[in-house]
Formats: sequence, structure tokens, C-alpha cells
Amino acid sequence: MDIWEADSKRIGEGKMEKTKMPELKQVVFGAGFVITFVIWLLIFAVELSAFSLLRTAFIISFGYVAMVYDINTKRIPNMLVSLMVLGWVMLIVPMLFIETQSAVKLIAESLLGLLIGGGLFLLVYIISRRGLGGGDVKFMAAAGLYLGLGETIPAILYGTVLAAITGLILLILKKIGSKDTMPLAPFLFIGIMITVFTK
Repeated sequence: MDIWEADSKRIGEGKMEKTKMPELKQVVFGAGFVITFVIWLLIFAVELSAFSLLRTAFIISFGYVAMVYDINTKRIPNMLVSLMVLGWVMLIVPMLFIETQSAVKLIAESLLGLLIGGGLFLLVYIISRRGLGGGDVKFMAAAGLYLGLGETIPAILYGTVLAAITGLILLILKKIGSKDTMPLAPFLFIGIMITVFTK
């Protein structure tokens, strides 16, 4: 099965698995995130260019949606990944006409971020024999476009370390078994937020 088809396997025999509605804890988390983001904008937005501001808003928004989907359905839709790529294109195209040299540099950095983010996760996906979800691979590749090389690696490190620590704690507390899986997108989202807000 192709990695791009992996998310479609839930559709079978004419029946489609229902998507769970976000729970109260996700709604509360979302409200907290919005408040935090608004405060951050009020403090730092004056120091950001229009591109940087929009880029940050896009990656945080897409990351939050990916987190909610992964928590509720344990998958990240291909449509969301496609929208992430489309959003990046919409950001970069105007810059090619306004600041061509800066845009070319940003494209190069973004493509390196895509290769690092998607490449590392694809390697783990192959080595672990799909122990890592295909949606996580595609999401991190698309996120790399926004983060670039300099922010993709820290975001991955923060996210994976947090996931490992959380998994270990849950194992010790016997909340999960050794063969159970956890959604990774929430930890990647936190890693992205830490990287973006502390750079």
C-alpha cells in the first residue's frame, strides 16, 4: 500500500468510519492556544514582516487542526497536508514579484526543511515498518516548508522527546501497553509552537 493511500484504508465495503467530534478538552485547549497566540502577536508582531506573521499564523493553525484530527481519529488527512502546501505557495508567490532575491532564498530554505522533516520521518517510517503513521511523515514534510531548515530540526527534537517522555510515563503508570500507539501530531504541534515562540 502506498504511503499516500495509507490514510484511505479506513474506507471499506462501502462504509466510511465516522470522525469523532472534538471533545471539551480539545475545545478548551484551542481557546487557550488562541489567547496565547493573540498575546504573542500583540507583543512581537511589530517586529515581524507580513510574510513572517502570516507564515507563523498558517503553521500554527494547520498544526492545531492536525493535532485535533490525530487525537480524535489517529490520522492526518491528505487534504490538510495539501492545504498546507497550497498555503505555502500562496505565501511565497507574491514575494517572488516583490522581493525576488529574498523569495528565492526562502524557497531554498523551505525545500531543505521539507527534505529534512519529511526525509527523517520517512526513514523512521520505513525502518519501523510503518510503526510511524504515514500522515505524520506528510505533515512534517509540509511543516518543513514553513519552518525551514533552521526550525524544522528543533521542532522535531522537541516533539519527539516530549512524545518519548510521555509514552514512558504512561507505560510506567500502566495507562498504555507496550504495543499501544499514541498520536504524534500533538507533540509535533507543541514542538513547533516552542520553536516558533522561542526563536
